[in-house]
Amino acid sequence: MEKISEINKKENSISLKLKVRNTSKMAEISCPHFDSAYKKGLMGMSCRIRENRRIEIAPSGKEVVDYTRCGYLNLDSHPKVLAAAKASMDEIQSVHFSVARTRLSAEPLARLEYTLAKLFDVNGIVVFPTVAAANMGALPLLSAGLFTDGEKPLIVFDRFAHVTLQYHIPVLREETEVIVIDHNDLDHLERLCQRGRKVAYVGDGAYSMGGVAPVRELRALQEKYGLFVYLDDAHGISVVGNHGEGFVRSLLDGLDERTIIAASLGKGYGAAGGLLMLGSKEIENSIRRYAPTYGFSCAPNMAAVGAALASAEIHTTSELHKLQHSLRNNMKFFDSLIPTETSGSDLPIRIVRIGNEFDAIAKGEYLLLQGHYTSVVFFPTVPRGQAALRIAISAAHNPADILDLSLMLKSSELNPSIQGTTSTAEFDA
Repeated sequence: MEKISEINKKENSISLKLKVRNTSKMAEISCPHFDSAYKKGLMGMSCRIRENRRIEIAPSGKEVVDYTRCGYLNLDSHPKVLAAAKASMDEIQSVHFSVARTRLSAEPLARLEYTLAKLFDVNGIVVFPTVAAANMGALPLLSAGLFTDGEKPLIVFDRFAHVTLQYHIPVLREETEVIVIDHNDLDHLERLCQRGRKVAYVGDGAYSMGGVAPVRELRALQEKYGLFVYLDDAHGISVVGNHGEGFVRSLLDGLDERTIIAASLGKGYGAAGGLLMLGSKEIENSIRRYAPTYGFSCAPNMAAVGAALASAEIHTTSELHKLQHSLRNNMKFFDSLIPTETSGSDLPIRIVRIGNEFDAIAKGEYLLLQGHYTSVVFFPTVPRGQAALRIAISAAHNPADILDLSLMLKSSELNPSIQGTTSTAEFDA
């Protein structure tokens, strides 16, 4: 009994973690780091796009290799995608079909949802202007029990779930109990399932700071306890799967009524917008009738819809596999030169952990001066004291640039003016 009591205490303490959003304290802690990053030109810049994932920083005109954008397959620059974006506006004669979707949808949008459902082999697809809007539409319905036979579930968030998921916790708590558990803590999740109440788990499929969800293990809990699973696979779409169906969908034989996958039509997919992959018509009907960002918002603009249709066509051809192959080759080459905590992942995010926030900013500034623009990430994106360089690899990166980046990382470790907490050995090939 004493052991069970301790478990309950732990679970109750975790459930209290996000009851109050202390935004003012978050801003107070992070403000000096943001000030420094902006001052050093690491944030808030504008640029012009060049080839081979290079950008020209305005107004200085300095050209650097960009490792911040998430266009992993370079489809966002594909000639067919760009041409289709323009053609779609000619077809509809409108930039933005500004009407509630419960009333009207422009025909290309209906065609896109049908095409994506076939492409990813799911019962239904609902498209939104962004992934954040998709999550904002679906999660309140989950908390209300609309996806779980009328029973309001206990909603369990992964501690590292993206902010566009966790942001909704206060709203969800108006309907049902919500707790947060440690990252990928399946033991804790199973204990919650064993209590007999309906449980819904919310997390990322491919996490934006590296790492993935234990998809097959979650499916086993679904089969054993009826767990409902909601995963945001924004960073997994297109880069994984025979038809680019993403990390999560590629690991599942099918999508049933106890699973929802959110994904991006930007990032690897190369267009713009977000979507929900759905396993039942009943859930699809609920979303189309009651999701606030569906009924009281609008669809993606017509250029985005046209681009998404063109990308879907590319996803059915061997060109997708060639792009995925090029991406994998660049990831393997990067890993051979720059071992990191995310080395060997099939997903294109690499994290070079620094630790101290100002050390990470200094290292990012040094790399920028040497022609390599990486994302310096710090609290609240990551926990305090775990600042890092976040590097997004793409199929369009030139291997010569990746080699030069590795040399600059090693050089920064040997340069006493660049303060960093990671030893030089970490970057040895």
